[in-house]
Amino acid sequence: MKLSLALFAGLFVVPVVSAAPPNIIVILADDLGYSDLGCYGGEIATPNLDALAAGGLRFTQAYNTARCWPSRAAVMTGYYAQQVRRDVVPGIASGGGNRGIRPVWAPLLTEFLRTAGYRNYHAGKWHIDGRPLGNAFDHSFEIGGGQSNFFKAPGNTDDGVPNVQTPDYYVTTATADYSVKYLREHAAKFGAQPFFHYLCFTAPHFPLHAPAADIAKYRDTYGKGWNVIAEARYARQKKIGLVTHALPAMEREVGPPYAFPDDVVKLGPDEVNRPVPWSELTGAQQVFQAAKMAIHAAMVDRMDQEIGRVVAQLKVMGAYENTLILFASDNGASAEMMVRGDGHDPAVPMGSANSFLCIGPGWSSAANTPFRRHKTWVHEGGIATPLIAHWPAGIAARGELRRSPTHLIDFMPTVVELAGAKIPTEIKGFPVPPSPGRSFAAALKQDVPVAHDFLWWEHEGNRAIRAGDWKLVTVKQGEWELYNLARDRGESENLAAKNPAKVRELAALWTEHLGATVQLALSAPAQEMPSPAVKKAKRAKPE
Repeated sequence: MKLSLALFAGLFVVPVVSAAPPNIIVILADDLGYSDLGCYGGEIATPNLDALAAGGLRFTQAYNTARCWPSRAAVMTGYYAQQVRRDVVPGIASGGGNRGIRPVWAPLLTEFLRTAGYRNYHAGKWHIDGRPLGNAFDHSFEIGGGQSNFFKAPGNTDDGVPNVQTPDYYVTTATADYSVKYLREHAAKFGAQPFFHYLCFTAPHFPLHAPAADIAKYRDTYGKGWNVIAEARYARQKKIGLVTHALPAMEREVGPPYAFPDDVVKLGPDEVNRPVPWSELTGAQQVFQAAKMAIHAAMVDRMDQEIGRVVAQLKVMGAYENTLILFASDNGASAEMMVRGDGHDPAVPMGSANSFLCIGPGWSSAANTPFRRHKTWVHEGGIATPLIAHWPAGIAARGELRRSPTHLIDFMPTVVELAGAKIPTEIKGFPVPPSPGRSFAAALKQDVPVAHDFLWWEHEGNRAIRAGDWKLVTVKQGEWELYNLARDRGESENLAAKNPAKVRELAALWTEHLGATVQLALSAPAQEMPSPAVKKAKRAKPE
């Protein structure tokens, strides 16, 4: 396994940085499309994220894992999810997926930061094994039931204390409330220490829920349809310099990744589960579909507003200049269509608490402009993420692009390097394998390559590998497709038949890495995962 094991051959030699290491905030959106932000070509109002991009950097070729829980494992461990049992791995008794428990040699990033003097905070979605307070976080607002209803507090906790339901409760706002609360406490009690804040919004994940006033801002925006919106986003992306390839056609035969036909019936006669041309929809269908995208836009808009509140708090506490903010999405926009939680009442206003809607493949295709496919697929639409880096004291560039491929596995080594933390050579008697992630700290200063031999994906049978500008990709039980991303990142021209030798080379490398991954995942027992009990006392919503 020489090729795959070479991925782990680097040593954890971590330089010690200055006496004032940066504060670090990692912000993850949930199911955000590549082009949903204004600074990535979208029409949605995202002035706060746009300002961070204008004052820092945008990465054009950043990647996630195509799904929520593998991406979170990648961010917080620096390993591919399969290596730490957080996605399905052959031979692992737990079955992997969201049920896997990390090996003892794979603690979260926060464990290393704590030894470097950092205080650690979490707010929002978790989706990692164990609980935040058992993984070196000092405070945690954890979203439980909020995943199925943005307006309901039950299931959401502050350090184990259940949230109180209020008439205006909205989980995106609550996430920022607790972020600001933790940062205020940090400034008051721990101002001499740096902090790490892991800020994970559930927006704009389904169900489509947003305050009515936010939805109203976009009431007239989407009647022109997903084809026109995609073309307009693409035109802005070309003008910005984000892309050079042609815009791929929407794949009208590709629907949701999972079939729930009964649920589609519940959503009503105006729902459609294919990205057919907008002109083929009835008038009623067009009105319904435009209203859905208005809610999606409102969710992104509200997330941006709440990020603005967190940034304002950084400024108030004097931490803004020396805080590195990294913003990304856990996967591409979702074509999923289903009904969960409390169900869907078609009689209530769309986007309100008793509705349960999903954007579906039409708008997901537009949100993922200029790429193909969606969340769960490992074509570019499923794995490409916006990545914004902002750090006034550490990034001299303003508004520049970074074109080197990067991955969420790179967050951990980057943060470790900048924080001056150290990785032990072994944990509980088991050697710590070098991370496949590579620090992109140098890329914060200039547009230099991030030194990956290759990047690798597998999720639910969908597979891909990227080496240089070549990408090999396939759907579950499908044939390998080959693309030259230097000129065709839209994956429109399959070169597999013309380059069978390259297909064989990359397929062998993908398989070899899978073997090394299984070996690594089986190399140590699982961590013990204590789960703190939820406290019975209630605490009021923070001001």
